[in-house]
Amino acid sequence: MDFEFSKEELELLEEVRRFIAKEATQELLKETQELVYNYGGPEAKKFFKKFAANGWLTPSWPKEYGGLGMPEMITYIIKNELAYAGLPFHFAGAHLVGPTILRFGNEENKKYLRPLSKAEIDFALGYTEPAAGSDLLSLQMYAEDKGDYFLVNGQKAFSTVAHNADFHWLAVRTDLEKPRHKGISLLIVDLKNSEGIDIRPMITMTGLRTNEVFYDNVKVPKENLVGERNIGFRYIMSAIDFERMFPYGNYKKFFEDLVEFTKQKIVNGKPLSKDPIIRQKIAQIEIELDVVKLLYYHLAHILDNGKIPNYQSSVEKAFFANLAQRMSSLALEITGTAGQVKEGDERAVLNGMAEFFYRWTIVESIYGGTSEIQRDIIARRGLGLPR
Repeated sequence: MDFEFSKEELELLEEVRRFIAKEATQELLKETQELVYNYGGPEAKKFFKKFAANGWLTPSWPKEYGGLGMPEMITYIIKNELAYAGLPFHFAGAHLVGPTILRFGNEENKKYLRPLSKAEIDFALGYTEPAAGSDLLSLQMYAEDKGDYFLVNGQKAFSTVAHNADFHWLAVRTDLEKPRHKGISLLIVDLKNSEGIDIRPMITMTGLRTNEVFYDNVKVPKENLVGERNIGFRYIMSAIDFERMFPYGNYKKFFEDLVEFTKQKIVNGKPLSKDPIIRQKIAQIEIELDVVKLLYYHLAHILDNGKIPNYQSSVEKAFFANLAQRMSSLALEITGTAGQVKEGDERAVLNGMAEFFYRWTIVESIYGGTSEIQRDIIARRGLGLPR
């Protein structure tokens, strides 16, 4: 079986690499690290307007919506190359909201697609609440029907980039009488121009800012309802499947840097790379990175065959999150106490990335659904096991 990219895919990949080499500034790379690969900073917005002008932000979308009409595989190749280069690759609007609107949205919803494809607007996700995380069906934010608009009250938590985004992809309860999974809807809320929205920072253990978002009698026009009323949970599950499709390029680059470190670091008169235990552990990580690569591109293959990966995206996320944690632990084992020093300190090794990834991989095993939730999905939907 041939696992190589096609000639067309390889040519486009080289074109993207040349663009990145020319346009990616040190200021952008620094901003990306501070935002932990999330899009939304001023440097990223400048870069991605140029990037999106080539159709590369949403290459698999139909041309009428600003895409290139290319296979999903192209999107996945580009996302992974952005990750490898240390650039933003988390785009809630282009890679989660947009694909969901394309599949389930009405014509009113689709007016957001072309601006998304051109990096003119972006979205923040509004799912989690203080009492509704992994159990999203427990969400309480209520949108009361007021005729030609919904009146929204409640609180969201961990709404990353809400302070930079233009719109909120908001999960709300629209029917209190129906079963929990049948009374949820999705709304598109203008974060910049709606009265009654209060965005407050929440700083995570990685230094990343996420947010609490409070709604106090916020009016949302009825035309901002996504798809049909009260079946929003179905749309959310689809969007979350897209969220769980993790590019691995940033870890691939970190791994390559770690391997180079073992070649340069001399211990007891010989490079660390000659230590048989280190070699075995490095080899194991490289094998599993190849597994992640196949799992990741298999998701694109499924999409190109007209399906949405469900348990398959959970397989990739769970495997990848576990591997990332073991890789970061190995990096600290190899680099020793110097690996615990943060970026910016003259004593730091690997630009402080060993210390950073050790903290960040904990977060990665939680957002988008915990690893425990992923294993439950794999068991029930993938293996057909009972609850």
